[in-house]
Amino acid sequence: MKADLMVQTENLTRRFGEFVAVDSLNLEVSKGEIFGLVGPDGAGKTTTLRLLCGLLNPSSGQARVAGRAIPDELVAVKDHIGYMAQRFGLYADLTVRENMNFYGDLFGIRAAERDSLTARLLRMTRMEPFGSRPAGKLSGGMKQKLALMCTLLHRPQILFLDEPTNGVDPVSRRDFWAILYQLVKDGMTVMITTAYLDEAERCNRVGLMHRGRLIRCDAPDSLKTRLEETAYEIEVPDLREAKEFYAGLPGVVSVEPAGATLHLFLDPGRTSADELRGRFESRFGRPPAFRQIVPSLEDTFIALIQKADKP
Repeated sequence: MKADLMVQTENLTRRFGEFVAVDSLNLEVSKGEIFGLVGPDGAGKTTTLRLLCGLLNPSSGQARVAGRAIPDELVAVKDHIGYMAQRFGLYADLTVRENMNFYGDLFGIRAAERDSLTARLLRMTRMEPFGSRPAGKLSGGMKQKLALMCTLLHRPQILFLDEPTNGVDPVSRRDFWAILYQLVKDGMTVMITTAYLDEAERCNRVGLMHRGRLIRCDAPDSLKTRLEETAYEIEVPDLREAKEFYAGLPGVVSVEPAGATLHLFLDPGRTSADELRGRFESRFGRPPAFRQIVPSLEDTFIALIQKADKP
């Protein structure tokens, strides 16, 4: 394993009976990186994190985290990682400080060090005024901040976060990401799953998972500009009519509504904008307006998933 790699997998696979949740995953995450796993429900994102944290054993393949093998060196790995599940185990009747004290004790942190870390984390997250509030009476965003603080108490080198801002308001999401940037600035590595594509844009690199497989991995801007397919915006009077027409044509990878227009990805080796424009004019008697665009990350992900699903 390279010295600057915090996560490395080789054909990592996890099966549940006949169902393959993670399929031959090959992935590398470097030190000091924010790496995002994005994909639809059931893509294998959560299972991947659980494998990397040693909460599940792989069916086959290998994984190394913080330079140590999973699951053979799991005890050593646990000293270097923090894992925040979608539903973190906060105790609603305990206050913010009491929850942190409890988790500090679980980690075996001495009281003086725990109190110092607690004070620093409360300042960093702007949670100092709420230290005496029961966790059950916190807002959704504050609960996530508390869960993150508990996860950070033992000073992990790499942080695994499973959709930590799901259902959290936009302001709290912004604050949460500001905290992550500070952690990375201080030398931590973050691997996060998210359902929000605006959050994927904040990552250094993004891996798109679909049906258990990693189908593309790159920086967000590179994902949009290094596609083999070409993206166009199409203006037509009847979006539904045009979508149904184009969806069945050879060389059309995807076509989806985008406001008052359609966004279409085509395979330049099989068709062209001129050909698609001509086919539409021959069928409906009027030419549509085609304009080449740089696609959004959402456009890109939809096109890649639809391409992966095509026989």
